[in-house]
Amino acid sequence: MARRTKNSPLEDTMDLIALLPWWAGLGLAVLSYLLLSQLAASLSQPAPPRPGQIGAMVQGALLGGLATMAQYVAPVVCLGGAALSAWRRRQRRALVDAVAQAPAASTIDGMSWTEFEMLVGEAYRLQGFQVAETGGGGPDGGVDLVLTRGGEKFFVQCKQWKAFKVGVETVRELYGVMAARGATGGFVVTSGRFTNDARLFTQGRNLQLVDGPRLLAMLQQAQQSRSAVAAVIAAHGGVHHEPPAPPPVPSAQSAAAAPAGAPASASAQPGCPKCGCGMVRRIARTGNNAGGAFWGCSTFPACRGVRQVD
Repeated sequence: MARRTKNSPLEDTMDLIALLPWWAGLGLAVLSYLLLSQLAASLSQPAPPRPGQIGAMVQGALLGGLATMAQYVAPVVCLGGAALSAWRRRQRRALVDAVAQAPAASTIDGMSWTEFEMLVGEAYRLQGFQVAETGGGGPDGGVDLVLTRGGEKFFVQCKQWKAFKVGVETVRELYGVMAARGATGGFVVTSGRFTNDARLFTQGRNLQLVDGPRLLAMLQQAQQSRSAVAAVIAAHGGVHHEPPAPPPVPSAQSAAAAPAGAPASASAQPGCPKCGCGMVRRIARTGNNAGGAFWGCSTFPACRGVRQVD
């Protein structure tokens, strides 16, 4: 996908900081101010002038002036990156909520390419991947997202094409980049469809093609899993304050095929969909499901698997 051209090094730096969590940008702002203020203070007290050292004095004065200015500019840039990171995170979550509640994948067609790329990145974050937005790296065949999990690396190429099918050339190009850069696997995600040749090319290769309906299924499954985990936390009265584990979202291919497991019967104890242990019937104490029954894993909080009760 095409990328806009940055206007200045400060904008480049702010955009890089925005790739980090907002709290990391805030920490960088504090750290940069402390370091640069100490440097500016040390340079503002030059040694007594000596004959023949006028050039060194001038150089020290210039460095002191730059450090004095940088002690304010650098924190502002870091704070701007932190604010941008927080805004993007909120925007991604809003996109996921809006799409996951939609009855059909057609809602994705109205997005801009930037929104579509953020949506795809958040879909894989909800599956437990760490996501880095690379900016495409040049022509449209570049990698848009790099996913990492368990020491493995995966490449994602996003195609926001509403009226066209993604052909085999695009898929073959991503596969070549994967082989050249040592990626474990790859995903081509589009709001449209794929040609038959593109689907045939992926056979026997660690490549997955994700069209609009599959992407919608991934997001809806993620929302359901996140709600189920929240219900388990609420049912235990908030005693355990550690953050919940990443929601168990299936792969792009299995998400569209069928939901993970059928609902458990209310009369028989089901097995946990995550670890296979027995489950215990519980009642949600707070939240949207307050008063409702659900099956929770007997090993909670080590495992947070849940099932609905018929």
